[in-house]
Parts: sequence; C-alpha cells; structure tokens
Amino acid sequence: MSTNISLKHINKLAIPALISGISEPILSLTDAAIVGNIDVNATESLAAVGIVTTFLSMLIWVLGQTRSAISSIVSQYVGANQLNKVKNLPSQAIFIITSLSILIIIGTYPFAESIFKLYNASNLILDYSVDYYRIRVFGFPFTLFTIAVFGAFRGLQNTYYPMVIAILGAILNIVLDVVLVYGVDGIIPALNIKGAAYASVIAQFIMAILSAYYLLKKTPIPLKLSFPFNKEINRFALMILNLFIRTIALNVTLYFASAFATSYGAKYIAAYTIAINLWFLGAFIIDGYASAGNILSGKLLGGKEYDLLIKLSNKLIKYGIILGFVTAILGAIFYYPIGRVFTNEPEVLDAFYSVFYIVLLMQPLCALAFIFDGMFKGLGRMKYLRNVLLFSTFLVFVPILFVLDHLNYKLYAIFIALTVWIAARGLPLIIKFRQLFLPLTQKQ
Repeated sequence: MSTNISLKHINKLAIPALISGISEPILSLTDAAIVGNIDVNATESLAAVGIVTTFLSMLIWVLGQTRSAISSIVSQYVGANQLNKVKNLPSQAIFIITSLSILIIIGTYPFAESIFKLYNASNLILDYSVDYYRIRVFGFPFTLFTIAVFGAFRGLQNTYYPMVIAILGAILNIVLDVVLVYGVDGIIPALNIKGAAYASVIAQFIMAILSAYYLLKKTPIPLKLSFPFNKEINRFALMILNLFIRTIALNVTLYFASAFATSYGAKYIAAYTIAINLWFLGAFIIDGYASAGNILSGKLLGGKEYDLLIKLSNKLIKYGIILGFVTAILGAIFYYPIGRVFTNEPEVLDAFYSVFYIVLLMQPLCALAFIFDGMFKGLGRMKYLRNVLLFSTFLVFVPILFVLDHLNYKLYAIFIALTVWIAARGLPLIIKFRQLFLPLTQKQ
C-alpha cells in the first residue's frame, strides 16, 4: 500500500510538528519579552538572555540531533514493516545523550564566566549571563530527553503527542515567567532574570515527565534500557557524529553573529537578541513542513517508493515557500508592534527596526533550506548535510561577515551574511536530492 502524501496527511504531520517545534524558541522568546520589560536594567538583562540563549541553543542543537537520527532510523523500519527490530534503540539513544548532557553541566558550570567573556559580555551583562546560565543549564538534560522522545514519535509518523506536550510546556513557561520574574505582591518576590531561568527549568522538567508518560502509554517503544546495543547503534552514532560536526559549523555562525553584535554595544546585542529569536521562531514555523518531509521521506525510502519521494519534495517546496511568504507578510504588517513587545528602549527599537526587514525577506529562502534539510535527515544522508554546512559557514558566511563588518555595516553585516548563508545551504541540497532520486524513479 502506497504511503499517503496528500496535503491533508502532510498537514496532519506538519501542523502538530510546527506547534511542537516552536516550544524551545517560545521559551526563549518568552524570557526575552518578560525580561525586556522589567524595571531594573532591562537592556542588560535582555542582552544576557540573548547571549545565554545563543550558547544553550548551540548545546541543544549539537546533542539534540538525536531526534533526527532516531526519527530517520525508526521511520525507515516503519516503511519496511520491521519496527520490532529497532524498538530498543530509542531508550539506548536517550541514555547516551542524557549522560553526555550531565557531563556538559559538570564541565561548563564552573567556567560560565569565562564562556560568556568569549561572547564579549562584560560588566553587568556578564554578571546577568552567568546568573541566568547557572540556573537554566539544569533544564538541559530534560530538554534533550524530550527531544529524543519526540524523535521516536516522529519515526512512528506521530506528531500529535509532541504537540500536546509542547503546548502544555509553553503555557506553563509563560505563567511561571510572569509569576517568578515580576513576583506576586506579598507572596513571591520578583526574581527578575533569575525568575526567567527558573521558569524555563521547571517547564522543561514537566515536559520531560509528560514525554515519558505519552511514549509509554501511546506507543510500543519501551524506555527501559536493555543490552546488548541494537545493531543500528553504529549507524545512529555515525549519524550523530556527522550531525555533531555539522552543528558545530552551525554554531560557529551563531557564535560570530552574537559576538559581533555584542562588540557593537548593549543596544545592538539587545536588538540582535530580538531579531535572532524572531528568526528562530520563523525557522521553527517553517520546520513543521521540514518535519513532515523528515518523517515521510524516511518511510518512503524504507518502502522504496522513489516516485512518491520526488512528488513529496515538489509539494513541500510549494507549501514551504507559501508559508515563508505568509510569515514575511505577517511580520511586515505587525512590524512596529512586534518590536514593542520586547522592549520600550528607543535606541534598541531603532536598531531592531533597521534590520528586521532582512529577517522577513529571508523567510522563503529559509523554507527551501529547512525543508530539504529535514528530508536529508529523514533519508539518513547526514554526511552530505555536514559538508554543505561546512561550505556555507566557512566559505560563505564568515568571509561575508568579516568584509561587511570591516565596512562598518554592524547589524546589517550579520543579517546580510545570514541571508546568503541560508541560500548557500538550500540550493545544493535541492540539486543533490534530484541527482539521487530522479534516476531511481526512471528505473522503477
């Protein structure tokens, strides 16, 4: 029986994936919006949230690639009707990844100040960054656990329960942010930036508990660790290694962007924080269709349905570009109100408004890049993803950024370089995909 790739079925996967995918940027955006409006040192607090969010995103993206690897392998076995052969793989992957996360906490906690000095943070911004990180980092294992469970759900062609978990986590985080940052008169003192960190950790813990519950109750996948390791653990490890190298390259991009913005001054890093978090939000919105591509492409590959794989890619290109334009248009309509959600500081707003249009214009390009990124992950082609990102980061983004910074473009330098970087990521993937699968459809 052929795999269903109708718009209805794609949306059934994409829309819940979209909602669950934005849970992490919503946590960061909520922290930024709440902290950016406190009465004491709002600009410095917002800058600190931006710096720490960049570093945490790096850690999450490096180790969170477990989701893609688990999803790819499980979906391919689902397509081949052989799920029983990999049922114990997710629990083994979760054990490995959460163990690594604990080692990272031990390795980074004592050196938080040195880490954020590398981002050019100093004085009050540095103090706030250290305070925020030393609380929020304890949510890291819970986040990775949840991400890995989401990968198992995706492999099973199910994005509904991750959506439920993400919605509950986001709502809880918003409520806790308001209560802990601003305080409740006579009951809870205002904790300011530390309150935002505590809110995120609590929300991440609850999401991990819900993830375990739904996985055990709604799927045949066990969480009990068993040995020996699954025969696919070597392929899983190789995927993770390639994605690890790829994500290092990704975070070189984010590091340089954040470090350059910080070097320009407090108003620029605050404006960059708003813009980059909105960029993350747009990226994760588009990622809903990338997730559908990830989920379905693995299943289609497992079932050797190459003709449907080409048709799926064509549909996802169309849907992704439409969604990218819709996101850009909505951003343009609410251009000025969006900025005022995060801060009322005139200098920060002026810097943000000067580059926000670039963030909006790159949304259709992001759609192409992220959709094919998701499909290649579903296909297990992690090595090619690695090579493309190494090329786009070190031979495209970094040189453009340094040249434009030398010309004193400041935030323009960062976001122009990001736009070209996105284009350099997307186009090679489209070309390679067609080279791989068009000949196979002709053979069929």
